[in-house]
Amino acid sequence: MTDYLVRIITENENVRALACVTTDLADEARRRHGTLPTASAALGRALTGGALMGALLKTGQRVALRFEGNGPLKKILVEADSNGAVRGCVGVPEVHLETPEGKLDVGNALGRAGFLTVTKDLGMKEPYHGMVQLMSSEIAEDLALYLTESEQTPSAVGLGVYVEPDNRVSAAGGFLIQALPGADDATIDRLMAHIEGMPPLTCLLRDGKTPEQILENLFEGIPYKILEKRALAFRCSCSREKIERAVASLGSAEISDMIDREGGTEVTCEFCRQVWRLDRDDLERLRAAACETTPS
Repeated sequence: MTDYLVRIITENENVRALACVTTDLADEARRRHGTLPTASAALGRALTGGALMGALLKTGQRVALRFEGNGPLKKILVEADSNGAVRGCVGVPEVHLETPEGKLDVGNALGRAGFLTVTKDLGMKEPYHGMVQLMSSEIAEDLALYLTESEQTPSAVGLGVYVEPDNRVSAAGGFLIQALPGADDATIDRLMAHIEGMPPLTCLLRDGKTPEQILENLFEGIPYKILEKRALAFRCSCSREKIERAVASLGSAEISDMIDREGGTEVTCEFCRQVWRLDRDDLERLRAAACETTPS
């Protein structure tokens, strides 16, 4: 595994944590979307956060994160499932802002005013929706706020992405720590002290620290056990079948217009930028199917 996640729980089972490395999937997202450095960092952080939250789900469940702000980036969309598949996109890939100190300014790129919406497909009749206002627009703090306020689970989240001068993502990863019922104040205080005293997460990732080593750093002196290791990857769920269903849903009149105007069409997946081409024969087949399903 290159990109992978480790999940642990303390021996008394009152604190759980996850840590991951996501360098390859963050860089693949950068390549697919052609993002500039600040957009690359923002998307990489959100993808890592999605991977961490996806690992909290049961088999077959999915989570979607939607960050919407008043900055030039406009939005970040991420979807992740329980099996380690993550995909995502940004509203405006060509955004690059820096702070006066020369650091990537993700907060102002997304915008200080806005919302984080979390949608979970838990296999029930209706999906679960939760929303919080953006707190810092730096992604990690906003996810921690959502988990603490909307899901009533006190949480700490750390995310790091390093973008090289040539725009390549050379390090990405993160951690998520949650206090479970029965967590004692002494353990929480020790963990907070470790978080505050640890080197910047991006530095650890650039030094090649593994998820296991990051957790060892965070939980020094606190006994825990490893529950699982899970591979992570940028993987999209789009397919030709789904694209054809989407086009068929437009109705026979709209499909006829496509045939008359262009003789075919191209559909680009928002999440992975895969281009699906439908020629005249494809559209005529979909039009015939749409006519059959239209009530007379």
